[in-house]
Amino acid sequence: MATNGNATDASPTEKKEDQPKKPLYESSTQCKNWRYSPEMLADVRASMNEAAVAAIRNAFEADEPGSSASVSFLNAQDEQLLVKLYLSKIPQLCGHFRFPEEVEATAMTYLKRFYLRNTVMDWHPKNVMLTALFLATKTTNNPISLEAYAGHIPKTQPSDVLDLEFLVAQSLGFEFTVWHTHRALWGVWLDLQSLDIGPDLRPPDIYEAALNHVRTSRLTDAELIYTPSQIALGCLAMTSPILAQQWMESKAALAKNTHPTMYEILAQTNEEVRVLLEQTGQLPEVETVREVDRRLKLCKNPEKVVGSKAYLAKQAEDEHKAQQRRAKKAEQVRRAAESNDPFGNDIDEKQKEALAGDLDDDDD
Repeated sequence: MATNGNATDASPTEKKEDQPKKPLYESSTQCKNWRYSPEMLADVRASMNEAAVAAIRNAFEADEPGSSASVSFLNAQDEQLLVKLYLSKIPQLCGHFRFPEEVEATAMTYLKRFYLRNTVMDWHPKNVMLTALFLATKTTNNPISLEAYAGHIPKTQPSDVLDLEFLVAQSLGFEFTVWHTHRALWGVWLDLQSLDIGPDLRPPDIYEAALNHVRTSRLTDAELIYTPSQIALGCLAMTSPILAQQWMESKAALAKNTHPTMYEILAQTNEEVRVLLEQTGQLPEVETVREVDRRLKLCKNPEKVVGSKAYLAKQAEDEHKAQQRRAKKAEQVRRAAESNDPFGNDIDEKQKEALAGDLDDDDD
């Protein structure tokens, strides 16, 4: 049968090619699971802090009734000050060990993500920071032995790092890949080389200055709010507005048919990134952080303090649960051995549900 030659008869392959390609970043776990609006980020931290304070207050009361009345618990802002201080320690340690920038950036991301799932009142940032950095050396393929790592950090034992490694990995959802801003900045810089711009407008020191802004952004929430390319462009705009404008115009021209307001959107995002870095890119005052740390010693979760009544009670409870699970499994093995079928009898639906519950308990 002859066709009428209408445009609607285009093949599925041609139609697919006409559709804009989805950026790889949008398929990443970073985009799906670790992107927030500023309001969402504040709500997550506030909710987690409130839940932690309530749980720790109950633990204090269970240990000694009335003991929580005089405790000054940390709020979400206090927690962030302490986390930011230890974020600033990571570049210092990376310089000491001569780790590449990939390790530094990854470790700082891990630390920020960890405290979106946990509170400093349960886990002090010092040891978490050391564990996050050690984990980053492995996930970025820059490994160092645990003994060599701990041996070069004062007052640090290998167990201080290793004991928290699974907790940190679990809190990250075992999502170790990070899309970094410094790589996006290098991509923007390479794009600029292909534009008709005089070499005097793109000297190497502009790239280094923009990279310093990228490093400052790691102390902020930028990577939890914006994409790496948005932050990179914002950092370039802070260094050379002319180059950033040239890059935006080139991209807007390529996408004018589908994104007529791209230039305006990029310009607005650049301004938002600049404001964020200028307002939150500074280190906290040392004395302020010391005061928070002093208060933390008084409001730390007693279930995490080795030797406390709450700690011993929690350990006993966990051991009792573990014994019950072991006894239950031993009974299942005994019954299977006594049955006629050497592989055990068929499992009915109720047994399947019970078995699934046992497997879930093992993850606690």
